[in-house]
Amino acid sequence: MLHGIVVVDFSHYLPGPFASWRLAQLGADVIKIEPPSGDRLRPFAGGRLFAAYNAGKKSVALNLKTEEGRDQARRLAARADVLIESFRPGVMARLGLGYDDVRRDNERIIYCSISGFGQQSGRSLLGSHDLNYMALSGLLAQLADERGRPVHPKITLADFIGGMAAAERVLAALFARERTGKGAYLDVSLVDGLVAMMAGHFAIEHGGGPKTGLSELSGEVVCYQLYETKDGRYMSLAALEPHFWRRFCEAVGHPEWTEAQWAPARSGEAVYDELAALFREKTLDEWSAFAEAVDVCLAPVLETGEAKALFADGRLRHLVRLQPGGVWTAAHGPDGQWGGGEPPKVNEHAHLVKGEE
Repeated sequence: MLHGIVVVDFSHYLPGPFASWRLAQLGADVIKIEPPSGDRLRPFAGGRLFAAYNAGKKSVALNLKTEEGRDQARRLAARADVLIESFRPGVMARLGLGYDDVRRDNERIIYCSISGFGQQSGRSLLGSHDLNYMALSGLLAQLADERGRPVHPKITLADFIGGMAAAERVLAALFARERTGKGAYLDVSLVDGLVAMMAGHFAIEHGGGPKTGLSELSGEVVCYQLYETKDGRYMSLAALEPHFWRRFCEAVGHPEWTEAQWAPARSGEAVYDELAALFREKTLDEWSAFAEAVDVCLAPVLETGEAKALFADGRLRHLVRLQPGGVWTAAHGPDGQWGGGEPPKVNEHAHLVKGEE
């Protein structure tokens, strides 16, 4: 879908590279600008994290502290469709690579700045990371244990949701450019996507409701709950619709539970205690087999390796490709072909600064 679109990506770590990786999966030609020492993400996890989100890109190493490096960057930007950067606000302008600088040579450029709190806010220049963004947005408070303590996530949601928001904005700007012929400047902050996700919670709380959002979805009812299995694993039951709940109750031999769909999910409540005991009678594999046979919105809580295997063998969607050198995750394009490819070596595509293919 994006064949012929050139993206020059100056970003590091996860949000910007995740955004350009998604564009690359859609067919864009992504040129990753790195310092001579490489992206700061490269050393983590033996390079595997970098490889996961930079597959299929090209690498050009530039020293932006030198006039030569900045000149080379300007030449690349002059022939690009999209520029992505994630420096602190003001840095690209000080380098002579800000939106106004690039637009003088390329009026059609889509220039996307990704930052924590936007280019002009009270916290724009403060250093922060994913955990801080989740904390301030109110999202982290929703990931709480039984005592109300926030649980530390094992995935950086702000980075990835922010990257998706950036890619979404870039696609919208490209569409608008097709109609108007004009480029655009996009100010994307990592809290944008998180706060958008909290809109429903804000609305419910503002109207006098609970701070935890819709009670039917927040772990308060028996039909939408996590249950421990015999072997200490967990199953997710999400039988919100009455017909799914009724089918579940009948399939497990307890039709009398049908009228208790919205019973409280807490210890001491009869139906909840009975359900918890029921799930502890079978292992995860046994409940998984049940979930495949009976359509009741029931699924196992998979660990990383299990989910990887599930999506690698095509049982759901073939989104993971296993190879001796690594694991590649990619979306199918409209032609049914895999996106992605190998991650680039530092400065592997140095010839691109000369305008060579």
